[in-house]
Amino acid sequence: MNQTERLPTLFIPHGGGPCFFMDWNPPHAWDRMAEWLRAVPRLVGQRPRAVLVISAHWEAPAFTVNAREHHELLFDYYGFPEHTYQLQWPARGDAALAERTKTLLTEAGLPVARDDSRGLDHGVFIPFMLIDPRAETPVVQLSLREGLDPAEHLAMGRALAPLRDEGVLIVGTGMSFHNMGRFRRDNAVLDADSVTFDDWLTQAVTQPAAARTQALAKWEQAPSARASHPEEEHLLPLQVVAGAAGEDAGRQALSDRVLGSAQSAYVFGG
Repeated sequence: MNQTERLPTLFIPHGGGPCFFMDWNPPHAWDRMAEWLRAVPRLVGQRPRAVLVISAHWEAPAFTVNAREHHELLFDYYGFPEHTYQLQWPARGDAALAERTKTLLTEAGLPVARDDSRGLDHGVFIPFMLIDPRAETPVVQLSLREGLDPAEHLAMGRALAPLRDEGVLIVGTGMSFHNMGRFRRDNAVLDADSVTFDDWLTQAVTQPAAARTQALAKWEQAPSARASHPEEEHLLPLQVVAGAAGEDAGRQALSDRVLGSAQSAYVFGG
């Protein structure tokens, strides 16, 4: 890979628990999303030196960098088949990237901490078992910050932007619609709020950078915002990768229908 070539940033869906690795009812609910995740390396177009991942499933008092050399998996889902707690994905860390991430956040005046013990949560290993099944690329996970201030997460993304020119792929994993009480067993009738919010979100992402930043900072004002995200942790990784995108354009890379909800993935740059 040409290390001087800027990498895109991605917001990807991570599915529901270990959904891609078990039988589901209905049986093909997650197939299109899984197929798309397997194609992410082609979307990126080049192999990154390392991946920095921001997952919906880690919040900490400060933006916290997982600095483990060899990752364990954190099976932070409940009530699924026994074999889904035996999944393996032997990813390694990247000490230099962890330290560089800390430095960039510190220089930006953001609160930052280091963690040497936490495993990779399912918001990381479940989608990446499809994206990088052999765990060939080093991974560093970075937390959200408690309080979930969208402007602060956009600022965190901006601080991380130089990594894109250093061979690092910045990926946020969550879900563009995440209201557990409103998922259905089929797509016969789509949740109207999910469609309304998905339309707004795609319009926001594809605006010029200044307007995009303003819209994402005030996402709660969007139509059907709280109906789509009663809690915002599954959306905030999008703010991070949008912040890291700088002036680069954003576009919808996946438009899916899952369990009666509209679901999207987005790519910036590249």
